[in-house]
Order: sequence, then structure tokens, then C-alpha cells
Amino acid sequence: MNTQALEKLVSMKMPFGKYAGKALADLPGNYLAWFARKGFPQCELGQLLELMHTLDHNGLRDLLAPLQRAHGLEQKSKLL
Repeated sequence: MNTQALEKLVSMKMPFGKYAGKALADLPGNYLAWFARKGFPQCELGQLLELMHTLDHNGLRDLLAPLQRAHGLEQKSKLL
């Protein structure tokens, strides 16, 4: 895991699907788990979704809070 990947989780938006336009860091855990079961895309997006799933599954979403604040975003993940 590197800092750039964590920054992308906060700044990159989901490009397709039910949660299109939503920051990767704000995707619900059940959606990330669905990707884990079905298979992550074989691209950078898939790697980031897998990283976000790992953070979510291990209860580590709060690690992204300082980055979200730095980007002027409120942490929405606690609402999910």
C-alpha cells in the first residue's frame, strides 16, 4: 500500500454502475464484497477496489479520514 493509492481512494470516483460518481472511499462494504466474490477488474481501478475492500473488511476505513479532510471532504464512510 502506498500513499498515492490511498490518495486515489479519496479522490477517484467510481466510473460505472450503481455507485457511479461516488468516491471509491465512500463505496459501501457490501458492494466491495460483491467485487471480491465476483472478481475485481484487471486494471488500476480493480487494484484500488481491492485495497478499499481490504481496508473496509478489516475495519480500517478511518485511516482515510485525514486524507478526506485534506481534500476538503467529510468522512461519509461512518454513515454506511
